Amino acid sequence: MSRPRLGPAPKSRRVVRWIMTNPQHLAAADAAELKEIRTACPHLDAAARHVHDFAEMLHDLRGDQLPDWMERVLADDLPALHSLVSGLRRDFDAVTAGLSTPWSSGQVEGHVTHVELIERMGYGRANLDLLRQRILLGP
Repeated sequence: MSRPRLGPAPKSRRVVRWIMTNPQHLAAADAAELKEIRTACPHLDAAARHVHDFAEMLHDLRGDQLPDWMERVLADDLPALHSLVSGLRRDFDAVTAGLSTPWSSGQVEGHVTHVELIERMGYGRANLDLLRQRILLGP
């Protein structure tokens, strides 16, 4: 028999944060509350399992397990995750490569975002020479 709730239910953002956090890094009280919530809601429990499995696949670079993971997701009644699977299928090879290799384009994306910011700061009036100088010389 479950114990009665002593306070208000946690906000959904907090529950999502608990689900997205490595279970080893959760505080004992948070882990216990998450376990209680997952027990009370089978759909949330299934979603949390799939998120955890995907995170392990990403962390351990096991992209070869993606097709099996996608099938397990489709076997559950979780329309939001079904939509995710549809998106993953559109570029399956790239997603598998991203889950299998240690390489990341994060640093390049950061530089591109920085250049775009500098460009926007010129309100479209700066010519290429000024943009080049601002990028090369910095702030």
